[in-house]
Amino acid sequence: MNVRAAAANVLFQVVDKGHSLSHALPAAQKTIRPRDYALLQEICYGALRYLPRLESIANELMDNPLKGKKRVFHHLILVGIYQLSFMRIPSHAAVAETVEGTKTLRGPNLSGLINAVLRNYLRDQEALDVIAVSHHAGKYGHPSWLLKRLQEAYPQQWEQIIEANNHKAPMWLRVNRQYHTRDEYLTLLNNENIQCSAHPQAADAIKLASPCDVSLLPGFDKGWVSVQDAAAQLAVDYLQPQDGELILDCCAAPGGKTAHILEHTQETEVVAIDNDPKRLERVYDNLERLQLRADVICGDARYPEEWWQGEQFDRILLDAPCSATGVIRRHPDIKWLRRDNDIEALAQLQSEILDAMWKQLKVGGTMVYATCSIAPQENSEQIKAFLARTSHALLVGSDINQPGRQILPGEEDMDGFYYAVLHKQA
Repeated sequence: MNVRAAAANVLFQVVDKGHSLSHALPAAQKTIRPRDYALLQEICYGALRYLPRLESIANELMDNPLKGKKRVFHHLILVGIYQLSFMRIPSHAAVAETVEGTKTLRGPNLSGLINAVLRNYLRDQEALDVIAVSHHAGKYGHPSWLLKRLQEAYPQQWEQIIEANNHKAPMWLRVNRQYHTRDEYLTLLNNENIQCSAHPQAADAIKLASPCDVSLLPGFDKGWVSVQDAAAQLAVDYLQPQDGELILDCCAAPGGKTAHILEHTQETEVVAIDNDPKRLERVYDNLERLQLRADVICGDARYPEEWWQGEQFDRILLDAPCSATGVIRRHPDIKWLRRDNDIEALAQLQSEILDAMWKQLKVGGTMVYATCSIAPQENSEQIKAFLARTSHALLVGSDINQPGRQILPGEEDMDGFYYAVLHKQA
C-alpha cells in the first residue's frame, strides 16, 4: 500500500472510529514495506499531535468537507498538509505521493481535488499557518476540555505541560542488573557509538540521545536491557521489594514493572494480574525474553476473591487504570480518544480497586499507588479520599495536604507519572 494512504487510514481509524493508535498502526504496517515503517509512524504521530492545526488549514481550503465514505480522503489531505508543514520531504514529492494514495484508497476521481488543495496550501502557506494557530485548539494542539483541566490544575505550569506533550518522547532503557550494572551497560553502548546518558534518580535508567532499533542494543535479545520510561522505572524505588516476599503487581500489563521487580530480587514470588487477556500476552513475551518467572493471572482487580485464594501480599504495586494524560507525548491519540467525563469514571474505578487491594495487603505491608495521569482527581485527590476513609492507612514520605509525588511530562525528560506510598498499620 502507498504509505500516505496507509497513514490516512490510520488517522481515519483513530479520529473517526475511536481506535487506539497502538491498534491501528500495527495493522497498517502489515500493508506496507518494512523500510517505510518509520515514515508511516512519523506521519501518524505527527498528524495526531497537530490535528486541530491541520483541520483548520483543510477547512480554509475546502468549500465542502468530505463526508461519509469520502472521510478517509479528508485524512489523506491532512497527511499531505502535515508533510508540507512539518517534514523535510520535498514539496513536489509530498504532493505527488499523497495524490498517488487516492489510487490505493480507490478514489482516483478525487486526485484532482487533493492535488489542488495541497498546491493551494503551498501557494498561501504563510497566511494559512497564521490562521491555523489563531485559536486555542490550533495553537496548543489539545481539546478544549483537557486544556481547561490543565489550566485549572496547573496555573503556573500548563503551558510547559502542553509544550512537552507536543514533543517526541526520548527512548529510555532499563538495565537488567542481574546481568550488568548501569555503568557497565553505558560502556557497552559507548563501544557501539550509541550516545546516551544516565538518569539522576532512576538507578537503572539510560536515555538515548536518539531512538534506535532495539536490535542494535547490546544483549537486548538476551534480556540485558528493556525499553521503559524513567518515570515508570521509579516504581521499584518506591515499592522497595525485598528478597523472598510475596508481591502483587496489579494491572500489570504489559509487564515492565513486573520484570523490574524480579530483576531487583531473589526468590521472590510475584503475581501479575490484569483483566485484558490480549495485553497479558505482552507480559508473557517480556518475561520470556528476560528469562523471568511470575504468576500471571487474568482477572478483575475489584474482585480478588475470584482469582486469588492465597495469603495476603507483603507489597502491592497498584498501577491503576487511568486517563493516561501523563503519556500524551508517547500516545498523541489520547488527546482525541479521551472525553472529559472519563476522568470521573476512572476515578471511581480507581477508588474501588484501591479498597479491594487494600484488603489483600498484610498488616505492616506497603502499597504503592501509581498512575500515568496528571489529573489531580486520579492522583492526590484520590489518595486524600482513601486516607480519609481508611483509618489504618499511613501515608509515607509526603505531606498529607499534597500526598504523593506528581511528575509532570518533560520533568527530567520523563513521562507524567504519580506515586503515593501507603503503609498498612495494625
